Amino acid sequence: MTSTLAGTGESGGPVDPGNAFKLLLSCPSGLPPSRIWNRRLEENPSLYNGKKFRVVCWICSASCGWLGPRVICMPSLRTFVGTNLNPLWEKFLIPSEDDSVRCQHTSSPLGNGAIVETSDNRILVLQRSYNVGEFPGYFVFPGGHSEPEELGISDHQNDKGLTQAADLNRKVSQEMFDGIIREVVEEIGVPAESLTDPVFIGISRREMNVRPTAFFFLKCNMESKEIYQVYSRAQDGFESTQLYTVSRDELRKMALRMPGCHHGGYTLYELMIQTVEDARQSSRWL
Repeated sequence: MTSTLAGTGESGGPVDPGNAFKLLLSCPSGLPPSRIWNRRLEENPSLYNGKKFRVVCWICSASCGWLGPRVICMPSLRTFVGTNLNPLWEKFLIPSEDDSVRCQHTSSPLGNGAIVETSDNRILVLQRSYNVGEFPGYFVFPGGHSEPEELGISDHQNDKGLTQAADLNRKVSQEMFDGIIREVVEEIGVPAESLTDPVFIGISRREMNVRPTAFFFLKCNMESKEIYQVYSRAQDGFESTQLYTVSRDELRKMALRMPGCHHGGYTLYELMIQTVEDARQSSRWL
């Protein structure tokens, strides 16, 4: 399923171009785990040139029974800044309806984002620090990137046989789920045991800079007031300036001040909620 947001906002005014998105993959029923660099560095010395995953395409069975990356590459933050975040980033794109072809000359590391619901039915949203490389000051969901180093991967993995490649793909798929748990723990400060297993709900791509992000839904068994307390001690708390715990209606408004990839994440969450509500409604008629 694909969907693009563009044009005007709710009030009829122009949309922030950084807020536009495209859904590359929607899985509203959810998938569990089983199934120009030097200048930028001078401006922001906290940038880290770590390796990331770049997934050329995802495979999802018709019944959403299995999910996995098909081709794995190893871009760095440096190549991301030099391609996707380059002022001339559109020059790197190839005219094509196939996203894997269109974006083959960009770094496009796959980010991750978590829609976390608290025990008192609030959703966690962060306001980004003004010392980050992308969209400072914007609202975002907790997240970041899964790390190749967690699997001992330090370079491209294109020379594997079919058996080795399949095994590697399974490990990378699992790392996508493990990685989002780490990001929530590091950015929010909640203990890992307070979180449910992540459920994959889809991939959104920001139209500006063609930036993809995989989104997951999790529940936390802590109340909002408890989460505020642990947030002050979060390991990566420096990446944000404030934590919000918001209602669904409040989230809808905040999504208009999110980068496009996270705005798309909000849409994936709404599709998931609608699917759950439709299933409940159908069961009443059985």
